[in-house]
Amino acid sequence: MKRPIRVVVAKAGLDGHDRGAKVVARALRDAGMEVIYTGVHQTPEQVVETALQEDADAIGVSLLSGAHNYIFPRIAELMREKGMDDALLFGGGIIPEDDIAFLREHGVDRVFGPGASLEEIVGYVRKAVAEKRGISV
Repeated sequence: MKRPIRVVVAKAGLDGHDRGAKVVARALRDAGMEVIYTGVHQTPEQVVETALQEDADAIGVSLLSGAHNYIFPRIAELMREKGMDDALLFGGGIIPEDDIAFLREHGVDRVFGPGASLEEIVGYVRKAVAEKRGISV
């Protein structure tokens, strides 16, 4: 019996606005995924440690604070250090279009901006995790 996709949804850094992260977490859960929500003010180290402990298939990070060019690359670096090469890193929030290429070069698979549909996010996670892990979902 295959297990559901496990996703850690995180609010990293000083950003305390978590409504969007909670809405995405609920949509992923309602789609049959196991979701672990870290709460606000997490460090990149805490996010990656949670993902390791939970055997997560994906980490989704919501950032609105402007610290995305530090936090996302740091999480990706820690994932590599911990051997999490088969886990997916994606995110969303208020991230300038000009910064998305930089984030992709530094390990972020996809960035969802304001207005992204929940169906799009759920479909993406299913497909991308399956491709990354070589599993059927």
